Amino acid sequence: MSLLADPGFWVGVSFLLFVVLMLYYKVPAIVTKALDDRAERIREELNDAQKLREEAQALLAEYQRKRTEAEKEAEDIIAQAKAEAESYAEETRVKLAETLERRTALAEQKIAQAEAGALNEVRAAATDLAIAAAEKIIAGEVKGDKATSLIDDSIEAVKTRLN
Repeated sequence: MSLLADPGFWVGVSFLLFVVLMLYYKVPAIVTKALDDRAERIREELNDAQKLREEAQALLAEYQRKRTEAEKEAEDIIAQAKAEAESYAEETRVKLAETLERRTALAEQKIAQAEAGALNEVRAAATDLAIAAAEKIIAGEVKGDKATSLIDDSIEAVKTRLN
């Protein structure tokens, strides 16, 4: 059997020819470049993914900070509202006490005026009674001009002393 009839020889020649053609058309460089390009794209995607992850973490931290600030602000608003409510309640209590004080003073003043009016009425009634009694007594015992003069003097004296 000759070498040219051996199928292993032709397989070897074909393989060698295949390798030469591959080198001639620079297939390994093309494959290497394609693999390098793919590796570069993967590296860029990983870098982009890393940047996105960092941005997401920064955004998460920002939102957590804002949430904390909002919670603190809400607590401050609640505390301020409580303080204002307490202040309003105290102010209302003070105004109520002042109003009660004024009304009590006004009632006491009205009572004092009523007492003074009643006392004046009693004095006037006593004066009228005393005058009437004096007139009867003097009229029964004294007659004439002297009686009229005495009655007028007595009326003036009673009025000045009782009022």
